[in-house]
Amino acid sequence: MKVLLSAYSCEPGKGSERGVGWNIAKEVAKHHEVWVFTRPDESKAAIEAELARNPIPNLHFVYFTLPFWQDSLRWGQSGAMQLHYYLWQIQAYFVAQKMHRQINFDIAHHVTFVRYSVPSLLSLLPIPFIWGPVGGGESAPAKFWTDFNGKNKLYEYLRGAWRGMGELDPLTRLTARRSTIAYATTKDTAKKLSKLGALQIKQASETGISQAEIEQLSQCPPPTGQPARFINVARLLHWKGIYLGLRAFAEANLTNAEYWVVGEGPELEKLQTLAKDLNIDDRVTFFGLLDRKEVLVKLGQCSALVHPSLHDSGGWVPLEAMASGRPILCLDLGGPGETVTPDIGIKVPAHNPEQAVSDLAKAMVKLAENPELCLQMGRMGQQRIQELYSWEAKGKWLSKVYQDCVTEYSSVPNVDSLSATQP
Repeated sequence: MKVLLSAYSCEPGKGSERGVGWNIAKEVAKHHEVWVFTRPDESKAAIEAELARNPIPNLHFVYFTLPFWQDSLRWGQSGAMQLHYYLWQIQAYFVAQKMHRQINFDIAHHVTFVRYSVPSLLSLLPIPFIWGPVGGGESAPAKFWTDFNGKNKLYEYLRGAWRGMGELDPLTRLTARRSTIAYATTKDTAKKLSKLGALQIKQASETGISQAEIEQLSQCPPPTGQPARFINVARLLHWKGIYLGLRAFAEANLTNAEYWVVGEGPELEKLQTLAKDLNIDDRVTFFGLLDRKEVLVKLGQCSALVHPSLHDSGGWVPLEAMASGRPILCLDLGGPGETVTPDIGIKVPAHNPEQAVSDLAKAMVKLAENPELCLQMGRMGQQRIQELYSWEAKGKWLSKVYQDCVTEYSSVPNVDSLSATQP
């Protein structure tokens, strides 16, 4: 098949959005001829260097950006970049329309950003269109806002307002209605897609892990349980819930245990102060930002991952923990809440902060006192990662999705008027 991918963010060797864009493109190209739309300013040099080292004959990159606004990285992740992203989606349609007349694509697929509230105008092409997986429909429960300062509350308000504006955008609604399949990362986002008018909605995780990393992480020695060591790997942001993990560790009162925090961000000083106030600073270590290899080493030295995020759509670190044979402690929210099953970790309800902290503390005690349970959960996690979350498995899965969509699309009479029949 001739597949057109839209990956505004795409770069080899990276996580988050860039990793999603690159890995999906790479894996799909093992099965089909692939053209990828992306920006030149973020990752072109890295992509071209990787393809020079490891050529992928079926993978073609098409770089473009707004002629009047070429530096999309200038303002980082600010609102200005979001505007650039929106305008780039419009530009992508005109580039795609011209290329489609020459190449005659079989299917189009929006990959990144993984965001449901911004349109992807590749949906307007007269071919099947896959949207996602997309996320962003998750919100921090209202009772947890009591722990946020004014700045953090403003962030949550603005995040909700931005999503609301996107949901009212006629182009976003058109994207939903034109989707052959819209994939949501979580139940929360699936509900949003339904309200936007998507007809066929399914759930799937956007994250994955390479077979090489799975094999590397599988070599981690099993956790000994002595001392029990918990690790939290995340950007130090309020909605990552790291403060909940620290409170739970203090409440668990495990004297022969340690708590490691890996990452950097604006909450660092506040978290360090919290550790002192809780009288656990002698057992808590803040490592700051580490490169990926160092993070994986640290993960392999711990008993379990603590990931109490309040509105993650996906989550890469839980997959790395699973591959390394470590159980996961999380809240029953967002992507982690749907990734973690009782056989690979412990997820606790998130009714309010006090209850969540108490339940996380009990889970820490349970794992610290039952090293064999850690081993059992770790083994099940390693099995699950192979079956569902390797990038190679995702590539094969998408190949089948494409084939099914093309077959279904071609069987519908007068497909060019399909959107007119949709509500």
